[in-house]
Amino acid sequence: MIYSDWQLRQACLALTGGGVIAYPTEAVFGVGCDPWNETAIIQLLTLKKRPLDKGLILIAADFNQLQAFIQPLPAAILAKLQASWPGPNTWLLPVRETISPLLTGGRDTLAVRVTAHPLAAELSRRFGAPVVSSSANITGLRPAKNVRQVRWQLPELDYVLPGSCGGADKPSTIRDALTDEIVR
Repeated sequence: MIYSDWQLRQACLALTGGGVIAYPTEAVFGVGCDPWNETAIIQLLTLKKRPLDKGLILIAADFNQLQAFIQPLPAAILAKLQASWPGPNTWLLPVRETISPLLTGGRDTLAVRVTAHPLAAELSRRFGAPVVSSSANITGLRPAKNVRQVRWQLPELDYVLPGSCGGADKPSTIRDALTDEIVR
């Protein structure tokens, strides 16, 4: 995948400045922000008209980026995660008590994924942290699959990182890591 260093820098500057951006993922464009910035999270939820109790996903370039957000895990669960990542597998993991309920929807788990999308992974790598990830759409409308659709639905975004989605037919599977229950 070809992408511009300048475009990645602009996306990271927007994230660092508390902005909300869009970027391609495995199946659709995602909208995201800095997961440590509650003002940015509220702005993302407001733009999407997303209920506060739905929770959000964090995507990362590697598992190490997620460790500040989740509780320590048993070896068997770590092995299960490592076997599924990078890839379109989102796992609900026990969250640290210090993490904002805006990310968890008030639950005791947080949805996390090590992305297989090269541009999304590079964005997270360069930002130096995971990025909030929710589909780029107003709640109830179809998720955007290209830049034009993103700009049509969410013109107030601070930056749109151009690129192609990964070609997956549907969003990532969401599964509870402790029970293996499929949530989505």
